[in-house]
Amino acid sequence: MSAAMPSYSELRKTNHFYYFIKFTLNVYSMLFSLMGLCVLCVGLYAEVERQKNRTLEGLFLAPAVVLILLGLVMFTVSVVGMVGSLRDNKTLLHMFLCVLCVLLLLQAIGLTMALIFENKTSALVQSSIREGIKHYYDDLDFKNILDYMQEKFSCCGGDEYKDWGVNQYHFCNGTGPLACGVPYTCCVRRKVGEVVNTLCGYKTLDNERETLHEVIYVRGCIHAVNLWMSDNIGITVALCCAIGLPQLMGIMLSCVFWNLLVDMSESTDMVDFKLKKAEVEYSELDLGGAGWCMCLPRDGGYLPVPVVEPDLDPIDVHMQRLKKQAPLTHSQLRELQQSRSATGLDEVDIGRKQKREH
Repeated sequence: MSAAMPSYSELRKTNHFYYFIKFTLNVYSMLFSLMGLCVLCVGLYAEVERQKNRTLEGLFLAPAVVLILLGLVMFTVSVVGMVGSLRDNKTLLHMFLCVLCVLLLLQAIGLTMALIFENKTSALVQSSIREGIKHYYDDLDFKNILDYMQEKFSCCGGDEYKDWGVNQYHFCNGTGPLACGVPYTCCVRRKVGEVVNTLCGYKTLDNERETLHEVIYVRGCIHAVNLWMSDNIGITVALCCAIGLPQLMGIMLSCVFWNLLVDMSESTDMVDFKLKKAEVEYSELDLGGAGWCMCLPRDGGYLPVPVVEPDLDPIDVHMQRLKKQAPLTHSQLRELQQSRSATGLDEVDIGRKQKREH
């Protein structure tokens, strides 16, 4: 017969479970710290390039700033979790757990608020895109993002194609070749890989939507993205899970490991273990097997086990006392015999009587 699977309460007391949770959390934190460092470096590089022609100040319009903030948060939080798991530091682990919970909660609240107040969210995004369109040719990051969205989702502008009228090169009172037109990324492509005329959107802003369906995309990118998410609900849910599940995994790992350390700290089977309570000097301990981090448990513990004297028989106790006592003189022996004859009990009988009474 195969052995029964151990319960969770039994499994979490084993060293294998400790090592698994510890190093899984450590690898998890290390991977996210590396990802955060990469995002931070990309954001810093993009910000340096953006500073050369800086025109946009809004957070939504500065992808480099968003990348810097995202990378900084990811790197800092992950390093706290990595050091806390490596050093078995309950304070750092508790901080890591709390920050992850707060971040996940803020994301959930933000998503919920965006869905409840959909119109206000769309208006906020639209105003941000219109502000970016004003400086379309001055900020390369925003230009590349908007061009990609217009080609990918077959859209033009934020709310509609007429949003391009706020750009100084495209409003209809201008005199340049782009006046009253839209960028070529708004133009309809009838064949894949077709070479598009860069002036295909010439003089389209003063025309009605019905006459432009064969020339440019008239739907705004906000509506196009919402429509794509509705049509591809599976991909949308997968993207939400890809963002939320790794954070939830980190919360679960840190919570389990933190509780495990709390339980371990209440016992003496640790290295940083209540030395003052045990009245043991750190230099007196044999720390073989604790590892370079001085954080690995060992079967049997590291603190010396106090020697407990066995419960001896009264006769043995009496014999040990006799061995320790100095020889009695004749006068002391005479007094001892007189006391025994008065009570009718010798010292051994008295010890046995006291033991029975207890």
